[in-house]
Amino acid sequence: MRELELTVAPLSLRADDPRPVSKNFDPNAAAAPDSGLFGLSSKLADAAVHVLPVPFDATASYRKGAWQGPDAIYRASKQVDLFDLATGRPYEAGIAMLDADPRVVKHNREASKLADRVIAAGGVVAGKRELQKALARVNALGSEVNELVYRASKRVLESGKLLALVGGDHSTPFGAIRAALELHPKLGVLHFDAHADLRVAYEGFEWSHASIMENVTRRLPLRKLVQVGIRDFCEDEHELIRASKGRIVTLFDRDWQNAKLEGRDLKQLVRAHLAELPREVYVSFDVDGLDPTLCPNTGTPVPGGLNWGDAMFWLDELARAKKRVVALDLNEVNPGSAADEEDSWDAMVGARLLYRMIATALATRR
Repeated sequence: MRELELTVAPLSLRADDPRPVSKNFDPNAAAAPDSGLFGLSSKLADAAVHVLPVPFDATASYRKGAWQGPDAIYRASKQVDLFDLATGRPYEAGIAMLDADPRVVKHNREASKLADRVIAAGGVVAGKRELQKALARVNALGSEVNELVYRASKRVLESGKLLALVGGDHSTPFGAIRAALELHPKLGVLHFDAHADLRVAYEGFEWSHASIMENVTRRLPLRKLVQVGIRDFCEDEHELIRASKGRIVTLFDRDWQNAKLEGRDLKQLVRAHLAELPREVYVSFDVDGLDPTLCPNTGTPVPGGLNWGDAMFWLDELARAKKRVVALDLNEVNPGSAADEEDSWDAMVGARLLYRMIATALATRR
């Protein structure tokens, strides 16, 4: 039997690239107790990838806990093997995680308590003064988080680094997408999710996790949004997609699953959708886009979705599509009931997905 070929040429650093990983570093050894993300010791100044944690999930409408995602992924990342069959040694470029902004942590604590009261009322606040005040405050805090994320993201992007944001719920990357669009105005967004996230101020929350792509497409000059894995959406969202005249291209999960069952050429289907994107791409990945057996504790799990092989297939094809990933985010990883010192299944999946997303992005930037 002929040996399988690598789907993507291994990533290699140019001779003049800095070496953020020490020549004494052993990628085959266990992660050192004092090591950083993925067991690395990359310094921010040298690392090609800056991971921005945003522990905020105030508007989570079903199950909260994604605010713990960045820390859970950080712990679980020590178990990720660094050699990648598709891209080689992405860790050599250097991957470093920034500290979470304490203001985001504070805002999440305050906003979550207020939001819970609004959510319990089904978002109906008319004539209820205290709930109206609570909703207004949550919206104001969401705006402040967006501004903090925007400033932090812009610093990373202006330095020429690859930005990898880790939430939190899916409301968190608005500021990152805004910053990316300012620097790359022809940018397109590739969006993996179970939900279309095109609801207008869901439950009254202006910056709801269910409204991230509605906010992006309405407030920002985004030319193209390509969505994958979508299987839970309301009629208004469906109409918004239909009326977008091709600005929003959605591959519904039903159509993806039918293509698999019918034995259609999935590579052609993936490539056709990636071809809808401009050369520069921002990748936004909500883990509920995956089959919920891979992320059972995520905030709003939905039956169906991409299995692990599907997701890796999409990333491999993205690496081959002659695009350039300028930034990415991974959201809605919820460690569930795992204790602080334990690694949850969701976090183990999230850490591996984050590493593969980073590896893919680096491969597009060679």
